[in-house]
Amino acid sequence: MPPGDTPSDLHAHLGYWLRMVSNAVSQSFARAVEARGVTVAEWVLLRVLYDVERLAPSVLAERMGMTKGAISKLADRLVEKGLVRREANLEDRRGQTLALEPAARSLVPLLAELADRNDAAFFNGLLPNERAQLKGLLHKIASKHELNTAPID
Repeated sequence: MPPGDTPSDLHAHLGYWLRMVSNAVSQSFARAVEARGVTVAEWVLLRVLYDVERLAPSVLAERMGMTKGAISKLADRLVEKGLVRREANLEDRRGQTLALEPAARSLVPLLAELADRNDAAFFNGLLPNERAQLKGLLHKIASKHELNTAPID
């Protein structure tokens, strides 16, 4: 920057405002799900498994944009909590699949309701078309930059 030029104002950056809102939304949701005994990362894994009967950890890792090692650690914690079980992979006897325990099948809709309420708390000040426009713009940015990792932290 040439001498005498003033750097751009902090509040002039879209990233500043995006981060401010993102942090508030994320922290609020994290507190809500942690009160139910799971982390945000565990919630994402549970939600992905909810729509299927079972999945191989490698497929789950791909869908969540995580490493197999990270999925294994999440699965270990969820098995310990009685929310996920490991089963023999019917197609590949050497492998395993992950499936939800009945307790998780009951928990996922409750956690989804927390997510819905969290979204409402932060975004109901927007008109429906504004919410749709914001969502579309964020999808466009994510797509352009090939952002496909589940936001878990």
